[in-house]
Amino acid sequence: MVWYHPINYNFKNDISSLIGQKVAFMENDALKELKEAVLARISPRTEEEAYLKEIAELLIKKIDLIACSMDLKDVSANLVGSAARNTWISGTHDLDIFIMFPGDASREELEKKGLIIARKIAEESESFEERYAEHPYINMRYRGFDVDIVPCFRVGSAACIRSAVDRTPFHNEFIKKNIQGLEKEVLLLKQFMKGAGVYGSELRTQGFSGYLTELLVVKYSSFENVIRSACDWQPGTYIDLNSHGTIQHEEPLVVIDPTDPKRNVAAALSLDKFCMFIDSCREFVLSPSLYLFFPRSVTPLDDRDLFHKLKSRGTSFIAIAFKTPDVVEDVLYPQLYKMELAVVALLEEHEFKVLNKGSWAGQNTVILMELVSATLPTLRKHRGPPVWVHKHAESFKAKYIAAEDVFAFYIENGNYVAEVPRKYPNACSLLKERLTSCSIGKQVSSAAKNGFKVLRGSEICGIHDQSFKLFLMNWPNI
Repeated sequence: MVWYHPINYNFKNDISSLIGQKVAFMENDALKELKEAVLARISPRTEEEAYLKEIAELLIKKIDLIACSMDLKDVSANLVGSAARNTWISGTHDLDIFIMFPGDASREELEKKGLIIARKIAEESESFEERYAEHPYINMRYRGFDVDIVPCFRVGSAACIRSAVDRTPFHNEFIKKNIQGLEKEVLLLKQFMKGAGVYGSELRTQGFSGYLTELLVVKYSSFENVIRSACDWQPGTYIDLNSHGTIQHEEPLVVIDPTDPKRNVAAALSLDKFCMFIDSCREFVLSPSLYLFFPRSVTPLDDRDLFHKLKSRGTSFIAIAFKTPDVVEDVLYPQLYKMELAVVALLEEHEFKVLNKGSWAGQNTVILMELVSATLPTLRKHRGPPVWVHKHAESFKAKYIAAEDVFAFYIENGNYVAEVPRKYPNACSLLKERLTSCSIGKQVSSAAKNGFKVLRGSEICGIHDQSFKLFLMNWPNI
């Protein structure tokens, strides 16, 4: 993830001193022109909207017919998400269609019959795969659209949900009721968040979801009001549209779900993405530009130039590469983050200093570590007990003073010290020998045990995937 927005004002100034600038900015005619320019690029065209509606209605009709043929009279299909709420950006051809089963249906019936219906629809698609969240669903490519067909229960309220996806129809109804006339403001905010690199609630991104973005517009009534308010956000900012929150939350931003008082819609938002959004909002207030919505593209470097770019940092890069396990991203990335932490702990246990870490996944997965140095001196100082701790001191001295591989033995600040050979003076050797003993996620651990490589320097830049090269070029802003 790229963060292109360096802060161009003095943090020593009180943020409140920007209020006058903000008010003047929000009333500036240039803002209206800027918004119109952005909307001209992201608003769906009439024919695009018509085609989306046509495909959605076609799929819903097919699902209803299949359900009827299976004598499932109480089962119906419903379009949800941004496509149903007119808050989708041109070119993002995603459809979320829910197969709604009665609330008293069994979980077994929902999973079995829901998947039968979805598979029959998917037979006509260009490609499809079965995925599993809380229960199975189908993702398919259908006539230019990325379509999720998801079974759910039709329950009386979001407080009575039987699976996590049961909330979505309630989200749909709340937004449709409250967003009328503000759809363009949502488009602007979504595109601004995309430009800032903070849009998307999946665990890979840890940013703002579409539903959260819509709720912010409902709360503040316009794109510019969201931007202005966010300039003064702090961790713990609390938004409760219906004043009905029932439990405490500890995330940086808390937005109580108006359909479920126990839920924080912003729970997936990380502290860094929260702060990146605040920073981008402040920069926009001070210097609004089209560039903040549409950041410049990064020009790929060849392997040699990319290697020199990383080498110029004066640090050491080590990559662990293995075949990506066949799991959905929301299962994969938490395990990758867990693996990152385990690798850092292993390296630091053996006195390697880690500056930055990150993960990338395509056909293969890469865990990347940036170290102060990938090598350490052959010797290390092993500090023993104080000399006056008689029993332990004598035991330590007896073990090390006559050992053949000890470089030196002496007293320093009252303690015995033995200079002994370091078991792992090279970080690559350490990872090769000890990686699979680390505590990491089940699927990732299995993939690593099936075979992994530890790469250094030019070997890392030689990984042949354009997406990975962009990941390296953006390092460490990922």
